[in-house]
Amino acid sequence: MDAAVLDALFTQSPVGLHVLDPRLRLVRVNTAAYRINDFRIHEMIGRPLWDILTAFQVPSPDEVEALAREILETGTPVLDLRLHIAGRDPAVEAVMSVSGFRLEDPDGTVLGLATSLTDITERTRAEERLRLLEKAAGTVGTTLDTFRTAQELCDLALPGFADSAAVDVLDLVLRGDAVPAGACCGNATVRRAGFRSASGRHREGVPRVGEVDTYPGGTPHWDVLTRLRPRLIRRMGAHTHWLDPTRPRDARLLAAGVHSMMVVPLRARRVVLGLVSFYRWHNQVPFGRADLAVAELLASRAALSIDNARLYQREHSAARILRSHPHRPPDLTGAAADTAGAYLPAAFGGAFVDVIPLSGARVALVAGDTTGRKSSDAAQAMGELRAALTALSDLDLAPDEILHRLHDLANGPEQDPEPGGVRPAFDTPATATCLYLIYDPVTRLCTMANAGHALPVLAHAGGATEHLEMPRGPALGRGIAHYPLAERVLPEGATLLLHTTALLPADGPAHRLPLDLLPPVPAGPTPPLQEICEAVLAAIAPARPRHDAALLLARTHQLDRRHTVSWTLDNRPQVVSEARKLIRDQLAAWSLDTLADTTQLIASELITNAVRYADGPIDLRLIRDHTLICEVTDDSSTAPQLRRALDSDEHGRGLFITAQLTDRWGVRPTGRGKTIWAEQPLAADDA
Repeated sequence: MDAAVLDALFTQSPVGLHVLDPRLRLVRVNTAAYRINDFRIHEMIGRPLWDILTAFQVPSPDEVEALAREILETGTPVLDLRLHIAGRDPAVEAVMSVSGFRLEDPDGTVLGLATSLTDITERTRAEERLRLLEKAAGTVGTTLDTFRTAQELCDLALPGFADSAAVDVLDLVLRGDAVPAGACCGNATVRRAGFRSASGRHREGVPRVGEVDTYPGGTPHWDVLTRLRPRLIRRMGAHTHWLDPTRPRDARLLAAGVHSMMVVPLRARRVVLGLVSFYRWHNQVPFGRADLAVAELLASRAALSIDNARLYQREHSAARILRSHPHRPPDLTGAAADTAGAYLPAAFGGAFVDVIPLSGARVALVAGDTTGRKSSDAAQAMGELRAALTALSDLDLAPDEILHRLHDLANGPEQDPEPGGVRPAFDTPATATCLYLIYDPVTRLCTMANAGHALPVLAHAGGATEHLEMPRGPALGRGIAHYPLAERVLPEGATLLLHTTALLPADGPAHRLPLDLLPPVPAGPTPPLQEICEAVLAAIAPARPRHDAALLLARTHQLDRRHTVSWTLDNRPQVVSEARKLIRDQLAAWSLDTLADTTQLIASELITNAVRYADGPIDLRLIRDHTLICEVTDDSSTAPQLRRALDSDEHGRGLFITAQLTDRWGVRPTGRGKTIWAEQPLAADDA
């Protein structure tokens, strides 16, 4: 019975069994041992363990032999010892799980050593592939940088998975463009984005990182870019038909002895990004289907990260373009104020300051902040907000009215992601704040309204500073619109400082810039205002602002009797001739006699219109700035309309004549009615 059981064990067991005598010579093996990896085990009967280990190229055979002797001496078994063994084909390496125990007879005499051998090659390789994929989750795609991601993939593939790895990205993708899956072709220009070789150095004929190239027709790379299907080439060499020794790349493959390769497309979100290639020339085991599956998973992960980088680059470029025209407001040197601006770009945000010339030599000073889920959202909202501000400023509205209208625009219908959806006039993805001031150099009156923005700072000519106090309404598009109008007569020679939220310290008030942080703001002509502005920005800006920061300085002026004069006239027809005489005398005093005739005609038409449609007194004002401005104010709130009268009409030509004689004209509402204004250019000697 015992002999039959023993024979059955040695003939039927699927596990390779080996018996060695006390001198560690192989004395018996079972049938399964002959089949394991096609080993020539029958040739080893009677040979010592050392010869067997060296014949099958087991690493560190002396250590394995020492372990076997330890089992014989101590009787302590060894379980699941992993050994790498070469088979009949030296290119095929097997992984075996070996367990050994001591054999004894009933009286304790040592009979020898028994071992069991199980082929776990596929299981081991599967575990290695799984570990590779797990490692890829934490090491590939760590940044929004295409070249960094490509190099991370190449570094991951070596040394265990491949002997060389290369990532080529379509040149269009690096510019932020998307190439639809059906539009790519094999001869598209690619740029080497990542490469690593087990040789440790660059070889002639291999494109360097950053270089552009194309793949010849008929090559696996060309085929992958055209068909977008992975290619597995188990065996290749001098006999391979598509390898051309006259081409540097192919010559390099042949010289390196590459015998197996895989090429996998890089695609994500229905766009083609490039391809990744894996080569083996040192590891003699060819790639298999399981390796191709792993390569596809690695390529898929890398492609998603590369596409994220593409999208980020596109949005970052769009945001940079939107924020860079201009980075700072236009410098203004005029009767109202001298201005200077400074801008500190950051990775996020849409901060801006603006200077907008208005009628009557007035000027609007604006500061705003827009934030969003992405930098491009904030930049887009900033661009649209500035465009809306410019358009509304042309209407000569008061600051509170402008902010109310902006609030209505920002509070429009929600953006509909479906085709045909209604989009608001400008989209504020998160928050948009705005501070709007109008300064009148004739009266030194500053009118202002605030939509959730930081308070401006007023620097006096003597050096003292203070905040311009005003009510703060809600951010644009948030809550109920309530933007009270505030007024303040500014002292002579004062400088206004408008800034964005990024310049506020993190531990300070949410809307007040600590005045002790401000360096002195000189009132004199030196140093230049632009230098002062840049010095102030450098002093108060954080070291690494997360949001864009912008600063605007406006040194205010006052128009005195040499630049402006006004009269209050009775509302009667005879006042037209009186106004003509007043204008002629004043322009003579200003040495602007060449403009007397046209200015008298303009004033006559505007005053005649006021006499006809208004009831109360009429105000006439002349302002000499870089232009000559004529203003007529009455108590009628009805805005006149420009008409083109027929030859037979007796009336309706007043505004038409005014428009023909001036560079600009317009109407703005006032507290008691309206003001019609008209501008004429001054000659270079008169300005």
